[in-house]
Amino acid sequence: MVNAAETRIMGILNATPDSFSDGGKLSSMNAVSREIDTMLRAGVDIFDVGGESTRPFAEPVSEQEELDRVIPIIELIRHKSDLPVSIDTTKSKVALTALSSGANMVNDISALRHDPEMINVVRNHTGQVIIMHMQGTPGDMQVDPHYEDVVKEIVDFFQERINWLTGNGVDRKRIIIDPGIGFGKTVSHNFTILKNTRRFQELGCPVLIGHSRKSFMGKILDLDVEKRDCPTAMLSLFCAYQGADIIRVHDVGLTRQAVRLAEKLHEA
Repeated sequence: MVNAAETRIMGILNATPDSFSDGGKLSSMNAVSREIDTMLRAGVDIFDVGGESTRPFAEPVSEQEELDRVIPIIELIRHKSDLPVSIDTTKSKVALTALSSGANMVNDISALRHDPEMINVVRNHTGQVIIMHMQGTPGDMQVDPHYEDVVKEIVDFFQERINWLTGNGVDRKRIIIDPGIGFGKTVSHNFTILKNTRRFQELGCPVLIGHSRKSFMGKILDLDVEKRDCPTAMLSLFCAYQGADIIRVHDVGLTRQAVRLAEKLHEA
């Protein structure tokens, strides 16, 4: 099991006007700069930059619009920090341009199923690639998600994807897996996934958990999205204690506190 001291915090920078949680928050480069500085002070380990909303029923954006949103942010991060930067996209041209502009990692919610050229981008780059499980697409994933055994089916999905990636020339050591909290899952599915974080570690790849501010917490606790950072941190502590390798969140400061507490629990 990975020690909580090794859990890295990925800070979310959404350059999207329609993101479920913080749409429009980073509407100017001054706002982006302030958010980057806040994350750096709080101890962020990785920046995750996205330019297309993946909330349920979200509409896709054009390749050029996505590029216009994310490239200036990546360049600004590079001006301020040499920490790893992940580009959150399913489009190969966006990924390639982002990597050429200073990003280090590709975070593809489609697990490289959306764009057939993405495998060439990933294969020809040396950085890590995050593959996520999603039942359906952002347009229909929450209509009626169903599983016979949610954990087993996600593990089987990752085994297939890992085999496909390694068969196409991607070193297994570069692959990170994300079980996709909230992506084609019910409230019960999400909690089952969180409870079984260790099961995904058996695949031998780092595990990323992205639960931040998501609606399943709001449904359980009757909280609007802007009030979900505290329960997010509580679950972050649990994920870190379970050995999650990366936790993807909006509030880096609270998550850093959660990870430190998980570390102390391991030391006790």
